[in-house]
Amino acid sequence: MSLRAWAELARPRTLRTAANAVGFDPREGFVPPEPGVDVDDLIAEPYASVADARDRLAALEARFRNHDDRRAVFLTVYVAVTERVQERIEAGEFRDPAWVADYLVTFADYYRRALLAYERGNAEAVPDPWVLAFDTARRGRALVVQDALLGINAHVVHDLALAVHDVGVDPNRPAKHADHVAVNDVLRRLIDAEQRLLADHYAPGLTELDASAGRIDEALASLSLEEGREFAWHGAVARTDLRTSVADRAVRWLLEAVATGNGRAILAPNDSPLLARLRELESGA
Repeated sequence: MSLRAWAELARPRTLRTAANAVGFDPREGFVPPEPGVDVDDLIAEPYASVADARDRLAALEARFRNHDDRRAVFLTVYVAVTERVQERIEAGEFRDPAWVADYLVTFADYYRRALLAYERGNAEAVPDPWVLAFDTARRGRALVVQDALLGINAHVVHDLALAVHDVGVDPNRPAKHADHVAVNDVLRRLIDAEQRLLADHYAPGLTELDASAGRIDEALASLSLEEGREFAWHGAVARTDLRTSVADRAVRWLLEAVATGNGRAILAPNDSPLLARLRELESGA
C-alpha cells in the first residue's frame, strides 16, 4: 500500500483533522504532575503478559480513582476492554490467539510508556494526543465523556498502528487482519457496559444517555472507533510495505497529527447541543 492510498482512506476527513493540529502545541503551559498519586511501581516496567497488563491497569485505575484523578476515566474503559479480549483469547475465539495476546500487551505498553514519561515530567517524550488527554483529565474541567474519548482517541488513532506494526502484520496477513477486526465486535458489545461503568464511578446521569447521544464518539470525533482502528491497521501495513525512513516518519507524523486534531475536536464544541445535553446528564440535572 502506498502512503497516499493510506492517507486517502478517510479523506477528506483525515487530512482536515490533521490540519486541525497544525500550529497547536499541547505542551504550552505544561506543568508536571505534583507529588500525590505515586504510580511508578505500576508503570516503571514493561508488561510481561496479558494478565500482568490487566492487573496493573486495574490497580492504576483504582489508585487514580481513589485520589479523584480523572485519568482514571480512560482506564475504567480500557480495563473492561482488556478483560473482555483476554476472555476471548482464552476461549479460543481468535485465529491466532498468541498474536492477539502479543498485540494486546504491546498496545498496552504504548500507553504505559506515555504515562511514565508524563509522570516523570518528560513532556517531549509524550505524544501530543496523550499530553492533551493527560493534561485535560488531570485538570478535571472537561466532561467525563470527553476524558474517556481523549484517551481512546490517543490510544487507538495514535498508538494502535505503531503497536500492530511492532507485532507484525505478516505472515498470514489476512488472518491477522481478521483478528484485528474481530476486536471491533468486543468493543461494540461493551458500549452499554462501559456507559454503565462511567455512570457508576463518575457521572450517574449518564445512565439516561439516550439514543440521540449514544454514538458520542462519532459526534465528537472526526473518526469513529472502527474507522480509527481500520486507519491504524493500514498505517501499520504502510510502514511494513514501504520500508523507508521517509515513509516511516510520514506515517508517524500523520498518526500524531490526526490524533491531535481529533483531540482538539473532542474539546472544541463546548457550546454544541450534544455537549450541553451531556453536561446536564453528568450533573444529574
